Amino acid sequence: MGGTQTEREEKVSLELSEEILQSMEVGMAFKDYNGRISSLDFHRASSYLVTASDDESIRLYEVTSGTCLKTINSKKYGVDLVCFTSHPTTVIYSSKNGWDESLRLLSLHDNKYLRYFKGHHDRVVSLSLCSRKDCFISGSLDRTVLLWDQRAEKCQGLLRVQGRPAISYDDQGLVFAVAFGGFIRMFDARKYEKGPFEIFSVGGDMSDANVVKFSNDGSLILLTTADGHIHVLDSFRGTLLSTYNVTPVSCNSTLEASFSPEGMFVISGSGDGSIYAWSVRSGKEVASWRSATSDTGPPVIKWAPGSLMFATGSSELSFWIPDLSKLGSYVGRK
Repeated sequence: MGGTQTEREEKVSLELSEEILQSMEVGMAFKDYNGRISSLDFHRASSYLVTASDDESIRLYEVTSGTCLKTINSKKYGVDLVCFTSHPTTVIYSSKNGWDESLRLLSLHDNKYLRYFKGHHDRVVSLSLCSRKDCFISGSLDRTVLLWDQRAEKCQGLLRVQGRPAISYDDQGLVFAVAFGGFIRMFDARKYEKGPFEIFSVGGDMSDANVVKFSNDGSLILLTTADGHIHVLDSFRGTLLSTYNVTPVSCNSTLEASFSPEGMFVISGSGDGSIYAWSVRSGKEVASWRSATSDTGPPVIKWAPGSLMFATGSSELSFWIPDLSKLGSYVGRK
């Protein structure tokens, strides 16, 4: 990733600010993909990153050294969404072949399928793993949300929805959110069969829900929609705090956004391929970056856990880090 060890340590000790966010640029890019990256995920407790791509590959990276450790091809099933389990070399991924909507538990270490999860009858568009237990949830265009245990092939629960669902566990794994049709429904993970304990409106935005996510401390929740809106709400009261607007996305694309680790900023892709950042506190845009590639469509985007780095995926994978030479508060401190 460049820089001396001392500089990297200094970088981590800096607190994320508007100035640091505005200085961020691509520190490393991987341009050897033969299709758009459809999903990426950071492991919570290691320096690993996994990607899924339309070229039917799953790739494992070691972020600190910036190396691709392994490429596994899923030619038979294709691959769309991918998430780490608690184990840094085991993932769950969804298919993209149009005829088998099973989810798969895959060991990247030896390229072996450990389990198949059959239950959906249309494309899976949302996937979230619980941090506390070996549980996960999946949402599909078949208008169901299924609850799973990684140790069992059959689903443990089913929720029916009226639209494309976006789903997410909170960081504690105690609550999960299901968004569709202009509302976010909050469920107790232990008593989900009793229905939502809260239902929050996102101000009349009835376009398809794309992504719903909690901030790390659980106090905020965001929802992106196909019309190019990113709504940020207080996850306890349901108050709509801000709505940010970007270029809408096509029905085959997903508008992804991500909270920074301490929840002070939101970064998002856009239908024209650009990236934007906003301050949660002020609601104002603080930075933007035009697409560096010729392809359009929203990049997938995620902050690295506890780090001054985020990753984007389009036709290439990019690691974004602060450029310390641009920071007046840093230059001259040596």
